[in-house]
Amino acid sequence: MPTARKSALRSAPSAMPSERSTRGRALVAAAREVAAYLRGEPGTGVREYRVHVPETVDVAAIRAALGLSQPAFARHFGLDVTAVQAWEQGRRHPDRAARVLLAVIAREPEAVARALEAEAA
Repeated sequence: MPTARKSALRSAPSAMPSERSTRGRALVAAAREVAAYLRGEPGTGVREYRVHVPETVDVAAIRAALGLSQPAFARHFGLDVTAVQAWEQGRRHPDRAARVLLAVIAREPEAVARALEAEAA
């Protein structure tokens, strides 16, 4: 005659009643937060913020603050050196994507460098 096995749930040590209700409330709250996020309700999920893309960027000032030459700045951040030169001389202006990158470089140059770092072969 086969023997009955105990369920894994029954053999696990049981939590105290107060712990179960605390965990249960946390699970219910998490499920409600997920449902609100999936419905697209504001204030759920990712923190909301406003994005400011500067209209103008002082490329020379950013580069000087980092103590890099134009070629080193371009190489370090994956930019075209002729574009950097043209921006600094006022012959061209960075497009929106370049202004975003330059704004991030101005605030978090190490993060940009880490993100762009080539994998060691």
